[in-house]
Amino acid sequence: MREIDWSVFWVDVWEATLETLVMTGFSLIFASLLGIPLGIALVVTREGNLFENKIVFQVLNVVVNIVRSVPFIVLMVAIIPFTRLIVGTSIGTTAAMVPLVIFAAPFIARLVESSLLEVDPGVVEAAKSMGATPWQIIFRFLVPEALSSLVLNLTIATIGLVGASAMAGAVGGGGLGDLAISYGYQRFHSDVMLVTVILLIVLVQLVQMSGNRLSKALRRR
Repeated sequence: MREIDWSVFWVDVWEATLETLVMTGFSLIFASLLGIPLGIALVVTREGNLFENKIVFQVLNVVVNIVRSVPFIVLMVAIIPFTRLIVGTSIGTTAAMVPLVIFAAPFIARLVESSLLEVDPGVVEAAKSMGATPWQIIFRFLVPEALSSLVLNLTIATIGLVGASAMAGAVGGGGLGDLAISYGYQRFHSDVMLVTVILLIVLVQLVQMSGNRLSKALRRR
C-alpha cells in the first residue's frame, strides 16, 4: 500500500468536491425542468382534475414508475450508448449528468405530484368561482400554495442526487465517490474513505438546513 501525499490529496479533494457540486447542481436544474412539468401533468390529468385525461395520465404514470424502478447504477450502465450520443463520452462529470437527470426527473415528478395533491381542494374551487382559467389556477393558486412543500421535496431530491453522484464514481463519474473508490477502496486507505464520507455528510446537512429554512420562510408568507 503506497503512502498518500497529503498535499496532493487535498487538491484532489477540492477538485472532487467541486465536481460533486457541479454534477448535483446542473443535474438538479435539468431534472427539475423535466420533473416539475411532469409532476404537474400527473396531477392535472388525474380523474376529476383540470385537464382530466385517463390515457395521458396512465401513460405518464407507467413511464415514471418504470424509470423509477431501475436502480441508478444499472441505469447508468444501461444508457451508456445514449450518454455517448448526447455528450460524446461515457466517462467523467459531464457524462454522469445524463443518467443523473434521467434518474432524478421522475423522482422529482412524484415529489411535485405529492406536494400539489396536498393542496386543499377548496383553493381550486375558490379559484374556479372567481373565473380563473385552468392555467391561472395551476400557476397562481395551486403551485404557490404548494411552494413550501415543493421546496422541502426538492431538498430531498437534491440529497438523493448527492448520493447518486457519489455512486457515479463507481464507473468513472468523478466527484467524491470516485475519490473514495480510487483512494479509499482500491488503495485500502480507510482514512481517505472517512474524509470523503465526512464531506458528503457535511454537504447533505448544509443542503437540508438550507431547504428547511427556505421552506419555513415561504410558509410564513
